[in-house]
Amino acid sequence: MDLRFAALEELRPGSAWADHCARVAPAYERWYFAEGDAARPSYLACGSALRAHMPELLPVWNQLVELAGGGDRVARMLSLYRPPAFMAGCSQLLWSRDEPALVRNYDYELDRCEGLLLHSAWTGAGVIASIDSLWGALDGMNEHGVAVSLAFGGRQVVGDGFGIPLILRYVLETCTQTSEAVAVLSRVPCHMCYTVGVIDRAGALATVFLNPDRDAQVVPHAVATNHQGAVEWPAHAQITGTVERHAELVRVLDDPSQRLDSLVDRFLAPPLYSRDHARRSGTLYTAAYYPGRGEVELHWPTVTWRQSFQRFAAQTMQVDL
Repeated sequence: MDLRFAALEELRPGSAWADHCARVAPAYERWYFAEGDAARPSYLACGSALRAHMPELLPVWNQLVELAGGGDRVARMLSLYRPPAFMAGCSQLLWSRDEPALVRNYDYELDRCEGLLLHSAWTGAGVIASIDSLWGALDGMNEHGVAVSLAFGGRQVVGDGFGIPLILRYVLETCTQTSEAVAVLSRVPCHMCYTVGVIDRAGALATVFLNPDRDAQVVPHAVATNHQGAVEWPAHAQITGTVERHAELVRVLDDPSQRLDSLVDRFLAPPLYSRDHARRSGTLYTAAYYPGRGEVELHWPTVTWRQSFQRFAAQTMQVDL
C-alpha cells in the first residue's frame, strides 16, 4: 500500500501548482459537486464570502482559478466555501518544554491524500504546508514562526462557512503570532467541527474548538484528538480510538523524562500510529514543525524527510504504508 508524496517549491503560483492541480482537480471537482451543482454556493456567493472574511486571499484565488483553466465551477470549488462534509482523524501535540514544536499524525483515507508539501510565498510570507483541497493546509508553518494543524472535532453538524484547510492557509498567510491566529480562527466561519492547534516561536500556544453552530472556544490544552471535551459521537470515537489516543498524548505530555528529540517516536507507535487503512483511517504521515528553527520533518516508520525555509529540496517518493 503506497502513498506518493512530493515536496515542491514555487514561491508564486505557477506551473508546478498547475501541474499538481491537473492531476488532482478532476477527482476534487467530482467530490465537490457530488450532491449536484445547485448544492454548492454560486460564484458570486463564493467571491463575496472570501471578500468578507479573507480578503487577502482574493488575488491568490483569482490567480489559481486562471492557472486551473478558469470557469465558474473551478472558481467555486477553489473558494472552499460551504463544501461537502469531510472528516479527518488526527492526533496533535503542542510542545513548549525545551523549544516550541508541533507534532501531529494525519489519519485519513489514502486515496484522498494529495501528498504534497509545498513551500510558497503567495502573499509575501514564506509558508511550508501539507496541501489539501488544492491550496488549503492540513498543517503548516510560516516564516514568522507560526505553526498550525487541524483535527476533526467529533461532531456531525455542518453549517455555513469555509472548509478548514483554507482557514489554516489564511492563518499561515496573514498571522505572525499565536494571538493573531486565535483572532482569525475566532472570526472566520468554519463549516464543520474542527480542532486547531497553534504554537509560535515564542512558545505561546492555543487549542481552538471550531463549530458552525457555536462560538469558537479557545482552551489552554496542548493535546487534541477527535473530540472536544466530552465525546458527542460515540460510534466515531470508538472506530478512531480518540479517547485512547488523547489519554496517550496526556501521558506523553505529563512524562517528566520525555524530551523533544524522542517525541516523534511516540507518534510512530500505537495507539497514536494506526495502520487501519482498511477502515480508511490509517496514519498517512507524522509531521513535526519547529517554529524557532524554521524546520519541518515528515516521518514514516522507515523514512524521514527534513525541510526548512533555508534549505528546501524538491523531491518525490513512494512511501510504503
